[in-house]
Amino acid sequence: MWKRGKRGRRHGRPAKPVGLELCDLCGVTFPADRAVRGYVPDSSAAHPTDDWFDGLRRVTACTEAHFAAVREGYRLRPFVQEELWAAKIERELTVGTPVLTINQLGCRTGLHEPEIRRAIAWHNAHLDHGGQG
Repeated sequence: MWKRGKRGRRHGRPAKPVGLELCDLCGVTFPADRAVRGYVPDSSAAHPTDDWFDGLRRVTACTEAHFAAVREGYRLRPFVQEELWAAKIERELTVGTPVLTINQLGCRTGLHEPEIRRAIAWHNAHLDHGGQG
């Protein structure tokens, strides 16, 4: 059986800390068993494997107060349906077999053609063109 910890130490590298989390607000690391976790609405979030969680972002905080601050920040952010649709489309275009038609894309995302077209228009309007606006 492989023993990863010994390999890292043998090459002079410290073993990776196990069981640590990173606060999404302050960036401090802390033991995983003290983490405050939850989901917040975020139209830019498409779950990589489970579309049930599309539109939700998992956040981790070191305290209830920091979790509340992160949640408040997302509450103030507008939820844009076209942004969520664009995230779903991007997920489907970057995994699995290539999509050749809008009908195939619709079958994979659960979106209808007008929604796909609105998502593409939203995406194109929000592209960063190398900082040229």
